[in-house]
Amino acid sequence: MSNTETKKTTDKADSGRRVLLHISGSISCYKAAELASLLVRHAYEVQVTASQGALRFIQPATFEGLTHRPLLTDMFGGKPDAIPHITLAQNWADVIIAYPASADCINRLAAGLCDDLFGAVCLANNYAKPLLVAPAMNSSMFAHPSVQESIRKLASWGTVILPTDEGRLACGTVGKGKLIPPERAAGFIAQALGRNEL
Repeated sequence: MSNTETKKTTDKADSGRRVLLHISGSISCYKAAELASLLVRHAYEVQVTASQGALRFIQPATFEGLTHRPLLTDMFGGKPDAIPHITLAQNWADVIIAYPASADCINRLAAGLCDDLFGAVCLANNYAKPLLVAPAMNSSMFAHPSVQESIRKLASWGTVILPTDEGRLACGTVGKGKLIPPERAAGFIAQALGRNEL
């Protein structure tokens, strides 16, 4: 088999396994590291983007070590890719997931804001690839009308809103808004890609 034929076979085998994982500012960011590790172990390619708030909870080196890719935050890119929001959305990702998605992340997506990398990626994607959102926040924030209205709006556009767990939250309260475990999120990713399992 020639090198060209080998590359075509490899590309075909790897197709449909590219996950753009966005992390927003939440104490549950550590679970995103577990999700990235789980996906990589199952032969998925993972590109992580992060909000500035997320970087207050977890360091880029964590994700870069797990995914072997630089963590991206800058929508204006630079070498070798000057327009990452277009490249990632239209040429690279097979599925996009915000895990965890904070109240700010959800409200910004529903408002169509694109002054950061992830917002621009989502607009450039325009639902050509599945967009999954996994809420994670305090119960009162999750129940706030602005968040619930944003969730309904995003769902009406085609966003897959993942469920939240109910239990003890980082703030000490007990209720809804807890981020689902990485294993469950991975199952939703596989489902969005038309796979029965990872």
